[in-house]
Amino acid sequence: MHISITTELLGEHPQLLEINAPEYGQEFTSWVRGGDGLVGLGVFKKHVVTGSNRFADAQRWWRNEINSLEIHNNVHGTGTGPVLFTSFSFDPSEESVLLIPEVVIGRRNGRAWITWIGAKPQPALHSLKTKPAPLNLNWSGSNGDVWQERVARAVSKIKEGELEKVVLARFATATSDHPIQTRNLLHELAREYPSTWIYSNSGLIGATPELLVRLSKSLVTSRILAGTIRKTGDDERDLALAGSLARSSKDLEEHEYAVRSVADALTPLCSSMNVPESPFVLHLSNVMHLATDVTGVLNDSATPIDIFDLVSRLHPTAAVCGTPTNLAKQTIDEIEGISRGRYAGPIGWIDAHGDGELGIALRCGQVSDDQKSIRIYAGCGILAGSDPEREYAESQAKLLPMRTALERH
Repeated sequence: MHISITTELLGEHPQLLEINAPEYGQEFTSWVRGGDGLVGLGVFKKHVVTGSNRFADAQRWWRNEINSLEIHNNVHGTGTGPVLFTSFSFDPSEESVLLIPEVVIGRRNGRAWITWIGAKPQPALHSLKTKPAPLNLNWSGSNGDVWQERVARAVSKIKEGELEKVVLARFATATSDHPIQTRNLLHELAREYPSTWIYSNSGLIGATPELLVRLSKSLVTSRILAGTIRKTGDDERDLALAGSLARSSKDLEEHEYAVRSVADALTPLCSSMNVPESPFVLHLSNVMHLATDVTGVLNDSATPIDIFDLVSRLHPTAAVCGTPTNLAKQTIDEIEGISRGRYAGPIGWIDAHGDGELGIALRCGQVSDDQKSIRIYAGCGILAGSDPEREYAESQAKLLPMRTALERH
């Protein structure tokens, strides 16, 4: 027996990150940038995949779920109808989460819609007003000296010619006497970092500036970030720093590896591609990144390509793993000494046509099941010219978005 799912245009409604419908419980899933995107309420189904075939397994599971639905889509367009929120692990041995909400609300270019599962009236939406709830946080984890020693080991391996680049991550853990309110964190991240994608899925919360892949019809887009410098807060000084970042041989080299890894993965699938010769400087409130937007048009193929196929080719990129990929991954396993979980994995959403948006889960934290602790992550690209002390300072800057959001909670 098929289950009914309905999509209708939505009139006046709260901002996406403020939407609430208490009858669907506390589970809130999001992928929002600048007020547009998708949010999910409640859980219709949740599924976990692991292993080297996790993208194909997820694809198969989603297709089976779509076939079990009786779809009434009165809106049409990417992101309407059934939507799957995904949060894949960095390492195939760890769990990846697939979540179908009971209700999905979407907004794009001034048009909004609502999708709900079941033969019932359109759900009533309310506005959730977040209230500051100060947390007394205790921080632990990731000894700076130990991490800098790991960076030095990686630099030695690179200088010996074993590999060209490796990304090393670290974490810090905050514990609190009171529950961490995830909606408060999302509100703070959206306010402070409006140009990033604000996401939440099964306790993983963050604000990523990096779009791994977007697929709409046959148009593919990827925003690649690699090469970072911390802002000072002085506009004139930051302008000079942006210029130095754009000329930095170390950062340009790191960026080139990341762009090349994405372009090499997409080229066989595309009839045409645009890969800019040089990056632009992306300004966030606390850091600046070298950024490149790569676009392509998929080949006409007898076998349709969906976003699962693209992600399986792209992940892990040089921006979160290194170059060459296999050697970099081996070095991470040998040196890094932490479980990344779903940090640095693909996160976002996929619709019934296989279109969607997946970013890389950066600037994020994993909230514990009891909501009284959170582990936040940061990583840095290590090259032959990397200085451990400077890389540590960069990692501290990358932890700042989540630390600040928690302090303003």
